[in-house]
Amino acid sequence: MSHNQSSGNAKLPAPCIVDTGIVVNKQDIQRLLSDLSRVRYCYIQDGVAGSESDGYVMEVFSDPQCSTLVANRTLYLNVHSFDYLELKQLDNNQSCFDLVQENRQLRLIPVSNPVEEQSTRRLNAAALEAVVTEVLSAGWDVRIDDEENFSF
Repeated sequence: MSHNQSSGNAKLPAPCIVDTGIVVNKQDIQRLLSDLSRVRYCYIQDGVAGSESDGYVMEVFSDPQCSTLVANRTLYLNVHSFDYLELKQLDNNQSCFDLVQENRQLRLIPVSNPVEEQSTRRLNAAALEAVVTEVLSAGWDVRIDDEENFSF
């Protein structure tokens, strides 16, 4: 097998991470976290567990000027607050996301199933579309009735 080291154009393939691994790319971290909604979170500093509760991921964003905020059982996660994300499988085969920065770690364990939530979102979108169609149709009916009543 031959490998041309001198070629400046030689590119390594993008990583493929399945269920376990370390993710350092901020875009990849944001993509992984954006599917989360309800989570169990635990804040760990210097190996000592601190705050722990259930919460809801309200927003996942990428801004070097803003903080990650966890308060009132809501999480606003800034991928720039962390050096990397470690993706793990717990003993019960549940995914675990460890957001790590130096001696601090924010562990997120999904409580909700993204597959089930996606189908619920589709149903909600279909229901909303039906309501909008009904309202628009009713608006046209009113406009037609008004035109008929005021015709000479």
